[in-house]
Amino acid sequence: MSRWRWLRPAYWLPLVVMLVVLGVGWHFGARRWPYLLPPLREVGTELRQDPGFFLRNALVTLREAVAGLGIGFGAAFLLAVVVSELPLARRAIMPVAVVLSVTPLVAIAPVLVVAFGFGIMPKLVLVALICFFPILINVATGLRAVPEPMLQVYRTMHASRWELLRHLRVPNALPYVFAALQIVFPLSVIGAVVAELSAAGYADGLGTTIQVASSRNNLPLVWAAIGVLAVMGALLLLLVTVVERRVLTWHDSGRAR
Repeated sequence: MSRWRWLRPAYWLPLVVMLVVLGVGWHFGARRWPYLLPPLREVGTELRQDPGFFLRNALVTLREAVAGLGIGFGAAFLLAVVVSELPLARRAIMPVAVVLSVTPLVAIAPVLVVAFGFGIMPKLVLVALICFFPILINVATGLRAVPEPMLQVYRTMHASRWELLRHLRVPNALPYVFAALQIVFPLSVIGAVVAELSAAGYADGLGTTIQVASSRNNLPLVWAAIGVLAVMGALLLLLVTVVERRVLTWHDSGRAR
């Protein structure tokens, strides 16, 4: 029965009502501030005129977001294992990671262009850096959050450090991993757009589209690109949620949704 719960009005009606309220608010906002909000019909016209244009640029931004996230996730996961296993490394690295996590990384985009040249590499590095710290902090917390009685059981069986990591710490950290992914998947899209806006290089991507359209005062195109970005972020978040429910069937977080 739960598989078909989305058919019940109580499941989808609140979202529909919210979308209607937002649409009405947009309508009156466009009449009050036409220099900020174009009419929704003009935004829809932009999307209908050339959907292939938005698809091509969305794929460019998505590639930058996913590739940068992959790099950041791999590096953060490995470092999280190190800091969870070595207390000295944890005391040295985690305070620095917390400080760097609140640093405005967009400010280093010009430096990345100088270091890596024009093209996709500065964008990947910037996305990876934006995603790196939430993953590091969440995964390191999950790896260390194993209940002490469970650790004692494994130690009485003379489990090695690798066996503890593989059979106990990593499974215990999976809810924290998915919590981090729910944060960084949409954040990777934002990072890719910020990278396109601040790091010169490719002429494609939704960030570049927004920048060019803004310079031409083409508000419908700007908001159409923003709408595509919002849908992309929502779909990525939905994908993570679905995978989490499939993987964490044994955990409360996987059954709660």
